[in-house]
Amino acid sequence: MTRKKAKKQRALERIKNFHEVSSGFSEDEAIAEAGRCLQCKHSPCVKGCPAEIEIPAFIKAIKERRFEDAIFVINKSNNLAAVCGRVCPQEDQCEKFCVLAKKGNPISIGYLERFAADRSASHDRAGKQPANQEMLLEKVAVIGAGPAGLTCAADLARQGYRVTVFEGLHEPGGVLIYGIPEFRLPKEIVRREIESIKKLGIDIRLNYVIGKIKTIDQLRSEGFRAFFISTGAGLPLFMGIEGENLNGVYSANEFLSRVNLMKAYKFPEYDTPIHAGKNVAVIGGGNVAVDAARSALRLGAEKVWIVYRRTEVEMPARAEEVEHAKEEGVAFQLLSSPVKILGDERGSVRKLVCRLNRLGEPDDRGRRRPVPIENSFLELDVDTVIVAIGSASNPLLLETMEGLKLGAHGTIEADDSGRTNLEGVFAGGDIVTGSATIIAAMGAGKKGARAIHQFLHGSEKITSLQKS
Repeated sequence: MTRKKAKKQRALERIKNFHEVSSGFSEDEAIAEAGRCLQCKHSPCVKGCPAEIEIPAFIKAIKERRFEDAIFVINKSNNLAAVCGRVCPQEDQCEKFCVLAKKGNPISIGYLERFAADRSASHDRAGKQPANQEMLLEKVAVIGAGPAGLTCAADLARQGYRVTVFEGLHEPGGVLIYGIPEFRLPKEIVRREIESIKKLGIDIRLNYVIGKIKTIDQLRSEGFRAFFISTGAGLPLFMGIEGENLNGVYSANEFLSRVNLMKAYKFPEYDTPIHAGKNVAVIGGGNVAVDAARSALRLGAEKVWIVYRRTEVEMPARAEEVEHAKEEGVAFQLLSSPVKILGDERGSVRKLVCRLNRLGEPDDRGRRRPVPIENSFLELDVDTVIVAIGSASNPLLLETMEGLKLGAHGTIEADDSGRTNLEGVFAGGDIVTGSATIIAAMGAGKKGARAIHQFLHGSEKITSLQKS
């Protein structure tokens, strides 16, 4: 049986709106796709899932039309099922290890997870595990309400801890809210998942910047026993080339935050203006770059290039998102490294100058290095440049934590469980790894919750959280 494909908007229609591209599986399609699962005894797909979902079990439940059981199985491990079903790179994780992948047609695990979560929500049956009635009472502070922080908070709340999440922005969700466009992840889906998590008894305090309003030491004096830092990597990086200060140059962080969190795409209904320009160059090859490029199209750009220094094979963006971008008309200027941005007499962008590359030997991550081709340059006539080459940690909190060991790029040094060198302080997600995937951050949140549980109650009590 062939792998089911979800229906999606036609490209010429969807570039005119911010509605979700894919409509997901119908009930019949989900059941048929679930029926392809071999129910392998050794479950290799689970090994590729950072959230540790019992994948064969929830797929079997869908096949047998036990939809409430399916979402219950997922929610034992994953507090953001509808999110993961949409944006996690399943092709490099669970689906990569599917036995059927050897023939090129792995089970559509992501779309099945999305189906289970959406159907549960449409029937008003959350399927969440209840909080532990034997309250442990210790107070735990989670700093940052992104995927790592929300996952850690939910796992701890289910164990009976009194969890307070401190979020610097006016809405929880982190990159789920400010970073990923509506057409890939509708914000009502994120808010629905967060509301479900809050029902576990979690207190989320917004507009609360730890490091400015209060320090961790002050929170200790208020009775908080442990801390999980999950503030992400929201500080944009730039290339350091001439012209980056011209009008029309954005960081992808600013561009996407304006579009997503501040709803610039609904201007003037929402009073956040944004000028996408007619000819746009987005620099970078990850999901953020692709998101920015596709958003620019929807804001009215006539021509959008993704400028990347390697080839498409090395691009870290999801294959599905690259495919969607191509369908929508995004052009890919590959093997090109920007070296200068030229401006006009008013100080606005008019050209992007790139040096052409060839691929050399692999770097320490196995990707072939871009090697400059001597005296080989390209100029793109653009009026907007969006820089999406990565981000670093925000120093506001870390500057107040004397003695905290940091990495070379301002990230927090933590072991695999999230422990830092400071007593009772744990960390996870992009603040530790640098920019990574949503599901990796969630996996870090789960590990952090286990480590905090062990720290507060000893190794003999950790088993209850091992697979929660």
